[in-house]
Amino acid sequence: MSQKIIPVIMAGGKGTRLWPLSRATAPKQFIQVVDERTLFQETLERVADKSLYEAPVVITNQDFRFVVAEQAREVDVDLSGILLEPVARNTAAAIAAAAIYLQSRFGEDAILQLLASDHEIDAGADYRRAMEMARDTALAGKIVTFGITPTEPATGYGYIEQGEALETGARTVKRFVEKPQASVAEDMLAAGGFFWNSGIFMCRVDLLLNELQTFAPDVLQAAREAVENAHVDLDFVRLDIASFGRSPDISIDYAVMEKTDNAAVVPSSFSWSDLGSWDAVWKLGEKDENGNVVIGNATVMNSENSLVLSRHSHLAVQGLKDVAVIAAEDAVYVGRLDEAQQVGKLVKHLASMKATSNLTETHPTSYRPWGGYTSLLNGDRFQVKRLFVLPGKKLSLQKHFHRSEHWVCVKGTAEVTIGDSVTFVRENESVYIPQGELHRLYNPGKIMLEMIEVQTGSYLGEDDIVRVSDEFGRDKS
Repeated sequence: MSQKIIPVIMAGGKGTRLWPLSRATAPKQFIQVVDERTLFQETLERVADKSLYEAPVVITNQDFRFVVAEQAREVDVDLSGILLEPVARNTAAAIAAAAIYLQSRFGEDAILQLLASDHEIDAGADYRRAMEMARDTALAGKIVTFGITPTEPATGYGYIEQGEALETGARTVKRFVEKPQASVAEDMLAAGGFFWNSGIFMCRVDLLLNELQTFAPDVLQAAREAVENAHVDLDFVRLDIASFGRSPDISIDYAVMEKTDNAAVVPSSFSWSDLGSWDAVWKLGEKDENGNVVIGNATVMNSENSLVLSRHSHLAVQGLKDVAVIAAEDAVYVGRLDEAQQVGKLVKHLASMKATSNLTETHPTSYRPWGGYTSLLNGDRFQVKRLFVLPGKKLSLQKHFHRSEHWVCVKGTAEVTIGDSVTFVRENESVYIPQGELHRLYNPGKIMLEMIEVQTGSYLGEDDIVRVSDEFGRDKS
């Protein structure tokens, strides 16, 4: 049997280019964009072939640790480990830490494949062939990148120019090209031998560590100390914050790939998109006879070449052309598709104003290790939420100083602790938790528990909580 590949999935980014669906606390890898699965879940399923891959390692940050674990559970994919970045230090430090971790787990001759968690890829026969060619090339002592056959002179991607042919079918890398102007991109496509840089690469662990030692020793030293001083917390490996924080803030491209003489590129014809903007989503989507991509709850009339997306409120769009109309629970974006790359500027403007900054940070739905909640309605001295609790999970034993809570069960059966009493609350039944009273919610059943929570009081912030007991080791919600 050929040597298996260990996927390393980068899932810590907080991008907002797909605003209003993606937010700092709900980035695009963890939300539904095109399909019912999130992009992170699609990435997990892409590396679930046990004849080709070992169980993946995920690198993320503390804020997303429970989302990673739960979304992996939902698609029934086992993980080799979840590494938590304590501070953001770009990709070089994270990849170095993953390589050191894999070396201790699988040996220095292990093959790793670095993957973004937010790309859309067709993992068919072409993908399989590219992976096998890359594995052979990595075993031959190369750091392999995947060059996507360009379909247009795109300016939102970096490019790779191929060099000489290798025995495996891959090519040496002649040079990397930064995101080009349109005229430069057109010239490269006309000349041939250029590929989009997918940001995916594969290599032996020992080669990567050697190259880091040569070109970025400060990064490697900080990552090594961060792994050596890490501690295990539940299912997570927390990298040491002081050590990791000493790493330079640099990408793996600048740290290694643009300096090494061992880079190779596998020409790849599988469908790929980084879904970095709404026009990329439109290009990928299934179009109707008028070129419209309609996702979710929407009706479109007399419109052309537009993207319309809503998974909540029903959108009715009429008489528009070449636009994106995107509805989240609390915000709607309308803009021209050819200006989709400028959404980041709009988000920065919203973030700069007190009245709208929260729209760029938090999403109405927040995830917790026990499930999560969606904020439905906010008013003066009251708030309404939908709680969803996973089977067998319980919230912390807690109390609030400034609010009371009313819980109504709409699905499943809840075990509710209030003070010294324990009671079961079934569908269409309710319970009241007085201000200051210790309480806990537990789902003893085998289906998702759903509760409507009505909070009333003088202060309704999430920091009004005192945990007496918590099985997840948290001191905040």
